[in-house]
Amino acid sequence: MPSRPSTLGQLRQAVAAGTIKHRPVKEEIRENLIARLRAGGALFPGIIGYDDTVVPQIVNAVLSRHNFILLGLRGQAKSRILRALAELLDDEVPVMPECEIHDDPLAPLCAACRARLREIGDSVEIGWLPREARYVEKLATPDVTIADIIGDLDPIKAARSKLHLADELTMHYGLLPRANRGIFAINELPDLAGKIQVGLFNILQEGDVQIKGYPVRLPLDVLMVFSANPEDYTARGKIITPLKDRIGSEIRTHYPASRHEGMAITTQEAWTERTGVELTVPAFVREIVEEVAFQARQDSRVDKRSGVSQRLPISLLENVISNAERRALVANESPVVPRVSDIYTALPAITGKFELEYEGELRGADNVAREIIRNAVAAVFGGVFAASDFGQVGEWFDLGGTLQAEDTLAADELLKRTAVVQGLHDLAQQAGVEAGGPKPHLASAVDFVLEGLYAVKKISRSEDRQYQGLEQPRRPQRAAPADEPLEREMPLTGNKKKYYN
Repeated sequence: MPSRPSTLGQLRQAVAAGTIKHRPVKEEIRENLIARLRAGGALFPGIIGYDDTVVPQIVNAVLSRHNFILLGLRGQAKSRILRALAELLDDEVPVMPECEIHDDPLAPLCAACRARLREIGDSVEIGWLPREARYVEKLATPDVTIADIIGDLDPIKAARSKLHLADELTMHYGLLPRANRGIFAINELPDLAGKIQVGLFNILQEGDVQIKGYPVRLPLDVLMVFSANPEDYTARGKIITPLKDRIGSEIRTHYPASRHEGMAITTQEAWTERTGVELTVPAFVREIVEEVAFQARQDSRVDKRSGVSQRLPISLLENVISNAERRALVANESPVVPRVSDIYTALPAITGKFELEYEGELRGADNVAREIIRNAVAAVFGGVFAASDFGQVGEWFDLGGTLQAEDTLAADELLKRTAVVQGLHDLAQQAGVEAGGPKPHLASAVDFVLEGLYAVKKISRSEDRQYQGLEQPRRPQRAAPADEPLEREMPLTGNKKKYYN
């Protein structure tokens, strides 16, 4: 492989010979994307569930050489997609060394680089900018100034160099000019102040910027991409109409369309490889964890405008595994096998991931989360045991049987307590547990059956995990003496008031 050019003269010869391509960044990304499409394979590795929706629209935008924006609720991989665009850049590109805006040696923009070329000519040394240094990202916040994005005059530089403030060499470049020859991404665009958004007009339409009102034209070579939450337009700010008009493509992201797509994302992102621990996560636990997010997105008590991030099942699965790990460490058992009851202990991973409507606020976040988990268990349980007969187990509880089964019980103890329930262990094996396998596996399946029967309202359960039949024994009522008024309570507008006969 020939060595790369080290001077401007060598670079000119390489470009003329065709061994090095010289092209604008949007054309560079377009050609590299075309090469990937022809080669086949994943365009954006790690991005799951967008193959037929979001990815084709991004491809169209890149092929059209558009600046574009990704619109979507939180936790829809917007930032990850923007960062993945950097993989479409060349490995490295030639630049003027020590130039703040990574000037192209063949067409320099800044005055200092032009002066150096006039002085030295083709013998001037050039540098090479790697791909990772060509992606610049800025999180928009209300305190961002036009100087941060575009640039400003630097009076200290002017004083040290004894230059007039109007001289181009006194400019201090902002993030956008420093992203020249690369990709500039702004996350949460609506949070950017309106006057700052106005400052982006020229670069989007005419391809240049002006600094501090001085007639300094910088025709930057940059791909601009943005992300935004559509609900933030009114909640925290808005994207001004002229700026939206100048953005080439507006692409909508979404949550996983199916439970299995969500499980694939959660499996990819969640930290499940615990050092020194043999861990097995049953398929039904993974499904219930994912179904919790789907149920939350459908729940009328959860604010749809805020959304339920995909981070919810990721954090939830990590907490579920940690609770199972804690139980296994205390009981000194292996392997670590999470149970459905561990999901109820992981409320801290759920309640902070959604916003509640008024009705949900009245119920409380913990109560809403418990009901969502119960609905998720019922949905998965109904699929796994669709053709099963629960009659024998239900009859045992209906005849007065009770069972105390806390989530902290070791597998041996849980199996010992549940052995008295006729048909329960046989039913548990229908959840995919091999007969004679490790006890923690069977214990997890037994717990799944108990929680599933509770979720579909075949049996009842107290908060301290005592399972029993639906028919609760009634307390005997005390007969009131003839001379004593009978007291009764009746609800009225949510408050209990006493009435007397």
